[in-house]
Amino acid sequence: MAIFNSYLNFNGTTEEAFRFYQSVLGGEFLTLERFSDTPEADRLRPEDRDKIMHISLPLGNGNILMGTDALESMGHPLTVGNNFYLSVQAESKEEAHRLFDGLSAGGIVKVPLGRASWGAYFGMFDDKFGIQWMVHHDE
Repeated sequence: MAIFNSYLNFNGTTEEAFRFYQSVLGGEFLTLERFSDTPEADRLRPEDRDKIMHISLPLGNGNILMGTDALESMGHPLTVGNNFYLSVQAESKEEAHRLFDGLSAGGIVKVPLGRASWGAYFGMFDDKFGIQWMVHHDE
């Protein structure tokens, strides 16, 4: 069965927020990737390149708190209500497709399920009730 985690969006304060969460919850970051580390880095404004593209903090029992800086310059304005996602870690590519296709039915696909620049199988959508989802599978 897939693992469900929370994915938080911030307006440039992801690193500060996650350092705070780490100080309270403990643990070491599994991932801390900046936008400057991505293939899209050259398309970004210089002030956005050092912001967080992806960060993850394990919380135990397979739970991971994840986050990003939602960059308005990349078409992702942040408002209360869109500052989180339910993130599903699928066990297989087939499960990723089943969950993505089923949960996105009647909704709006934002990123079609497919190979991401970091090598994972990934997609994003809003379901028909307005809830934001990410489906992810590491091959």
